[in-house]
Amino acid sequence: MNTFTKSAVALTAGITIAVATPLAAMAHVSIEPGQAEPGTYALITVTVPNESETEKTNRVELKLPAGTPFTSVRFVPVSGWNAELVRSELSEPVMVGEAEITEAVTSIIWTAQAGSELADGALLLLPVSLGPVPDVGSVVLTADQTYTDGTVVSWSGTEEGAEKPAPVLFVNDKPIDHHDMAAANDDTHKAAHTDGGDDAEANDGGDPIARGLGIAGLVAGLGAVVLAFAFRRPTSK
Repeated sequence: MNTFTKSAVALTAGITIAVATPLAAMAHVSIEPGQAEPGTYALITVTVPNESETEKTNRVELKLPAGTPFTSVRFVPVSGWNAELVRSELSEPVMVGEAEITEAVTSIIWTAQAGSELADGALLLLPVSLGPVPDVGSVVLTADQTYTDGTVVSWSGTEEGAEKPAPVLFVNDKPIDHHDMAAANDDTHKAAHTDGGDDAEANDGGDPIARGLGIAGLVAGLGAVVLAFAFRRPTSK
């Protein structure tokens, strides 16, 4: 492989790493599916990524609401992990259907057995059945993720754009549709160019993440072209 070819390979590899890094950083604790009908028993999967390159995840706690408690909470056993249902007395009785509830399961704790801790690049799936689903807009299910060095990451943010967003089960509220958001942003972008003319175009910074990924994709494409020419055999005369 000549110097030109080696440079092209290094360029392409560097671009791949640069694009992959911000995408990996976007991973967070979430639940799927993220929507359920009132009165049903929802089977959801808690998805937990390990975000540390040096430490492993050895404990996960999913906190359930006490104001709108679930009367039925069940977990599906996961190999290498022990699960515990934590029951608590409610600060005041809550009516669920025709029954008055004074205590309920307020959290589920999963603890890794020795050798089963979640390592870097791994993903933990924890199936749970919750019900009946309360007749509300949405249910926030905060989660605490503990690492082997004792660090606890709390996935509890509820504000828009939170760095550590809490998993949310949407009931009557409409789930966030990222495709709709992208379309809305695109319409706003077009309107700014139409209404503001050249000034709007000059002042429009756009989405820095999307712009960065777009540039990286373009350079990656150029890298592929370079590789194609580098490895092309000369034609016979």
